[in-house]
Amino acid sequence: MTNTEPATVTNKQIIFSGYVSGFPKESDLKVTTTTIDLRIPERSTSVLVKNLYLSCDPYMRISMGKPEPLSSSLVPPFNTGEPIIGLGVSKVIDSGHPDYKKGDLLWGVVGWEEYSVITLFPYSHFKIHHTDVPLSYYTGLLGMPGMTAYAGFYEICSPKRGETVFVSAASGAVGQLVGQFAKLMGCYVVGSAGSKEKVDLLKTKFGFDDAFNYKEENDLNIALKRYFPEGIDIYFENVGGKMLDAVLINMKLNGRIAVCGMISQYNLVDPEGVHNLTTILYKRIKVQGFAVSDFYDKYSKFLDFVLPYIRQGKITYVEDITEGLESGPSALLGLFHGKNVGKQLFVVARE
Repeated sequence: MTNTEPATVTNKQIIFSGYVSGFPKESDLKVTTTTIDLRIPERSTSVLVKNLYLSCDPYMRISMGKPEPLSSSLVPPFNTGEPIIGLGVSKVIDSGHPDYKKGDLLWGVVGWEEYSVITLFPYSHFKIHHTDVPLSYYTGLLGMPGMTAYAGFYEICSPKRGETVFVSAASGAVGQLVGQFAKLMGCYVVGSAGSKEKVDLLKTKFGFDDAFNYKEENDLNIALKRYFPEGIDIYFENVGGKMLDAVLINMKLNGRIAVCGMISQYNLVDPEGVHNLTTILYKRIKVQGFAVSDFYDKYSKFLDFVLPYIRQGKITYVEDITEGLESGPSALLGLFHGKNVGKQLFVVARE
């Protein structure tokens, strides 16, 4: 810290108002302003960062629900009256940690605010070494969603050349990558999305063999039979509900399902049931849920795999970026109404 830099600055935050039932509203997230000291106390191992990009992700809806003592969840609930917690790309302002110095870039867990004080623990944050690609990619393609697509497709589904792959919510942060990974493997891949614009994107930008708008299909079973007359080898599950039910009866023998998310269920007070579960037994289907955090030890391997494809233009990525911390609440809530096209994030500061 130099003498010309202020010791204390204002810190705009997005505060979680209270636990949500049904679809969240913008009133559940309030913008407030406080102050923060730009110096880390002596002997502290914390790191003070300036947040540059913050990520909007479907899993965050789970953290808005009232915690149930006997239920299990991948993510902890937000604390009312405090900034909501998510993933972001940040720049180090001051550090008491030996692995980080002023000016370093990182991505990982931060509050939705202009400045955050973070405590490091294993795989909570990753230093950014490759800056020849957009920094915003570390909220998506090179961050948690990219790692999710990689782990779910390669580690869980064990794909083989020539197999048939179906991806739901295929134009989102994860789905667009799963489809491209499948094409790199020589698979036949079809995606579903919720608008003509998104369907066109899947076919023209991301190289899916085909795609359909699930909102225009009266019978998802018939739709899947149209695109997969011989059945589905791999289903990358992002939606749940009626889509999962239809997929189950269209799976091939020894098919694999990676359960990444179930966005259709997060805002329901009474979740939908699934009726075709017997096909898991009859067709020897492997269904596996997973948390990306289980695979973060493979992050460097993932970067070695994906960065050459990005630099060669063989993998592309579409982002939906809004400007300013104040845009965060509407950007996040738009995810649950299908408003985003590609990876949703917002800019807090451009360094």
